[in-house]
Amino acid sequence: MANEGSFEASQKRSDEIRADLAGHPEKYTMLTGDRPTGRLHLGHYFGTLKGRVELQDMGVRTNILIADYQVITDRDTTEHIQDNVYNMVMDYLACGIDPEKTMIYTHSAVPACNQLMLPFLSLVTEAELQRNPTVKAEMEASGHELTGLLLTYPVHQACDILFCKGNVVPVGRDQLPHIELTRTIARRFNNRYGKVFPEVDALLSDTPLLPGLDGRKMSKSYGNAISISMTAEETAKRIKKSQTDSERMITFDPENRPGVSGLISTAAICTGRSELEIAEEIGMGGSGALKKYVTETVNEYFAPIRERRAQFENDLDYIKDVLNEGNKRANEIANQTLAEVQEAMGMVY
Repeated sequence: MANEGSFEASQKRSDEIRADLAGHPEKYTMLTGDRPTGRLHLGHYFGTLKGRVELQDMGVRTNILIADYQVITDRDTTEHIQDNVYNMVMDYLACGIDPEKTMIYTHSAVPACNQLMLPFLSLVTEAELQRNPTVKAEMEASGHELTGLLLTYPVHQACDILFCKGNVVPVGRDQLPHIELTRTIARRFNNRYGKVFPEVDALLSDTPLLPGLDGRKMSKSYGNAISISMTAEETAKRIKKSQTDSERMITFDPENRPGVSGLISTAAICTGRSELEIAEEIGMGGSGALKKYVTETVNEYFAPIRERRAQFENDLDYIKDVLNEGNKRANEIANQTLAEVQEAMGMVY
């Protein structure tokens, strides 16, 4: 994690950018993305997707990467990856991403973006890569040995951000080391070869992390996540099966009552109400009344999103067209940026 002083500076800069966005959205190019390892869930929606739509609708140049190559940083298979990619595009569109305003593309379809890895790797040291705390955390979580791809994962992210001249990246605090390394790479390239890349800033999220239904981190592998693509009936079933405790009185206590509190947090973020207010209202109704309330609030909030998604599920050709068009635009941008890089480096023959 970035040190406290670095975090405070990043937070101050992020606040300045947010204040400037409404009046000058044209100054900003945003890059963000997801790994297609499974279905997107409520944590993704409230943590990132909702904010992306807001930036897009403000007039910021928005770009969303589906990081298919990064799936293999910590996994031994790409099984189901095509299905995951198509479903991710469906989720994006259903949640309000407009392909006329936002470029949606995949890593594997943009060779020039990935080619930036070679000059960028020459600008960082092994020690700088080794001490990145996010890489260490991801390696420990996966249980895998440290592969070359995982070690250079932050450099790959720098390619993603800089190929489209991105200057703002929505992230949580734990991702700040990646942004700092991207800034370092851009600065070193510009100093060594000539200015090509912008300074990059983190746009820190002010949305609290939404826990899973059991209070742990929301994850498909834990079975505690509600996917955007779930039906109302599947959502009800998932919530009904979630673990609570034997105490009838409903209270919000994340440390001692993680299951109950995870459910309350889900209802709170869907309704805009406070966790304490919801807990007091349910009171002695017990876990049955709480689960009923959470089911109703989630299904009501996501009903229009799921209705739009159902339309996209029946039009796979359109989903493919969106992705092909995004890949085409990304290639045009990446080829232009690579040409600028090669010119700056004197590699035009």
